[in-house]
Amino acid sequence: MRTLVLLALVGFGAQLVDGSLGMAYGVTSSTLLLAVGLTPASVSATVHLAEVGTTLASGFSHWRFGNIDWRVVGLMASPGGIAAFFGANLLTVSGDAAAPVMSTILLLLGVYVVWRFLSIGGRRPSFHGRVPAAFLVPLAAVAGFMDAIGGGGWGPVGTPTLLASGKIAPRKVIGSIDTSEFVVSLGASAGFLLALGGQHIDYGMVVALLIGGVAAAPLAAWLVRLLAPRILAIGAGGLIIVTNARTLLRVDAVRNALPDAAPALVLAALAVLWAGALVWVIRREVADRRASPVRTEARVPEKV
Repeated sequence: MRTLVLLALVGFGAQLVDGSLGMAYGVTSSTLLLAVGLTPASVSATVHLAEVGTTLASGFSHWRFGNIDWRVVGLMASPGGIAAFFGANLLTVSGDAAAPVMSTILLLLGVYVVWRFLSIGGRRPSFHGRVPAAFLVPLAAVAGFMDAIGGGGWGPVGTPTLLASGKIAPRKVIGSIDTSEFVVSLGASAGFLLALGGQHIDYGMVVALLIGGVAAAPLAAWLVRLLAPRILAIGAGGLIIVTNARTLLRVDAVRNALPDAAPALVLAALAVLWAGALVWVIRREVADRRASPVRTEARVPEKV
């Protein structure tokens, strides 16, 4: 019983982060389930079954708060779900061989996102244009496949890529990625059930993760609506950098080349820099909001 309560709390925390920053539910939940001894395929199957419910609740909540770009959802959901189905059927190992390459790409994307939203200085970002369908469809296919073989990848691949485009407001990136993930979870779950059957899945764990995630979904969607684009982008970008740096630092070749204390020091330094960037953009946003009424009044001529 204690394990199930802990899993529900993990599901709540994972969905709170995922629903407000567009990633981390699968990564957080998968890490815990692997730690208790489940096989990679069983872990990914359990997480994706839970995500069918959590993503449905998250999508509904994001819709209620106006956080969705339905064009993005329409173009990404189906190819993502199909790719996740085939990825689930092909999963025989944890996907560790591809992890360093994917983490390097995502780390660079995270750095670009943070740089992009810090480099605008005191100006509030603006978002114009549309991401081409010819880009969204293959992005969805790659993200859906990686999600199935790694237990989590839809958000970590899709969110930073769309943020880096600079064409979609961060809250709509997060809401659209979370909403389309419902179809991805359905595709992956169908693939796992076909390949594994139901005997390798602990449905008690699925229900516990589901309960926690559904409870957190409305709060996460409200936070996305509340927070300014710069804050969301720096929060998501920093999370991408830290999590993928952690993956790269655990690669045998990198770990053996560094002193024992180096990985912890690197991650601590990145966390401090991330916190500093968040503090900076929050202070800039507060200053801009305080100054906005003054600027507006200055532009309005006085009546004679």
